[in-house]
Amino acid sequence: MCDFTSRFRNASSAEDFLALLEVPYDPRVVAVNRLHILKRFHDYMTKDRLGDGEEAKPALHALLRRAYEDFVGSDAVTEKVFKVFQCQPGRPAFVGLETLKR
Repeated sequence: MCDFTSRFRNASSAEDFLALLEVPYDPRVVAVNRLHILKRFHDYMTKDRLGDGEEAKPALHALLRRAYEDFVGSDAVTEKVFKVFQCQPGRPAFVGLETLKR
């Protein structure tokens, strides 16, 4: 197993993933949204086909950056609506912020 894969599997926090994938972030944004960023990152990963090991790193970087920017680019109301809507039973697990802004 390559070093990147091992480190990726052992990452245990949003900060670990952001550092490993070299995505710049504001700790204040992550402190408030860490679980939602990771949930969004997971949703994106399950929708995209990724390679293995080091070759997957650029794709993973792009997906985590996108998940992080979803929350950086949103306002407090949009974030709250997303979080509440996302967690309701019977709703899709992933709701794009662009959908909520309509």
